[in-house]
Amino acid sequence: MWRGRVKPVSEPARVIPRWERTAANVPAPYLPLYRYLEHRYATTVVLTFAQMETLLGCELPVPARTEPGWWTAVGASPAHSSAWVEAGRTAVPNLPARNVTFDKLD
Repeated sequence: MWRGRVKPVSEPARVIPRWERTAANVPAPYLPLYRYLEHRYATTVVLTFAQMETLLGCELPVPARTEPGWWTAVGASPAHSSAWVEAGRTAVPNLPARNVTFDKLD
């Protein structure tokens, strides 16, 4: 009897795959880096500047190459950092080696 009162669903609910999800506060230019880091299961990911530029499709800004604080500052002001913060990682730059180590937060 109760079955007659249930309306059938016209369309099944769409499950959004993890790779299609985005962090709302990650700036569009840094979404490729966020997505890359979000989908790595390794505890530590090391990317060279060249690899990140390939992911982003453009050169990193000059401060990213010269100022360690560009990688370590987090919060509303350095919006670029949300790419790794939202992916649950910290960033440790090695400017002479031209790479950055992204470690998962515990």
